[in-house]
Amino acid sequence: MEARTVDYSRTTITELMIPSFANFSGKVHGGLLLSLMDKVAYVCASKHSGAYCVTVSVDGVEFKEPVEVGELVSLSASINYVGNSSMIVGIRVVSLKPKTGIEKHTNSCYFTMVAKNDDGSLMTVPRLILESNDDMRRFYDGKILKKMRRQISQVLDREIKDVTEQAMIDSLAEDRCDVAYEREKL
Repeated sequence: MEARTVDYSRTTITELMIPSFANFSGKVHGGLLLSLMDKVAYVCASKHSGAYCVTVSVDGVEFKEPVEVGELVSLSASINYVGNSSMIVGIRVVSLKPKTGIEKHTNSCYFTMVAKNDDGSLMTVPRLILESNDDMRRFYDGKILKKMRRQISQVLDREIKDVTEQAMIDSLAEDRCDVAYEREKL
């Protein structure tokens, strides 16, 4: 199986934020930014795999800074980790005010993508050649992220399966919610 470097599929997309992208407060919609992140993740993963790719999960999306209309948003993506058919794509989003040259890091996140054959089945992706300490650290981080995501799923599955309705209600007593639906009487 062929192996490819991180640089082989590294991708940057830059978009001008126009007025139609704004929400009611005049900032760019987070959903639009998520769509752009999905686009750059797809391009990066497709370049690495040489195949059609789909999004499996998104981790770590936290909007640290608002994006303003008129700013240039650059989304830089690289393959951080590869499994058999999956790839974790690291994305860094930076906005630039063209008039002042001031840049701000608005967020970083991780998209897990899988490669598909023409028949829709999963396909094996090329191995990743790690050429720097940063490449190695990102691959290691991706390995941990994949392991943690699996552990979270297992914990949630176990907790939901084994907890009773009354136990949930009891555990929510100190939280900021009210259970206001008619429950079955046992």
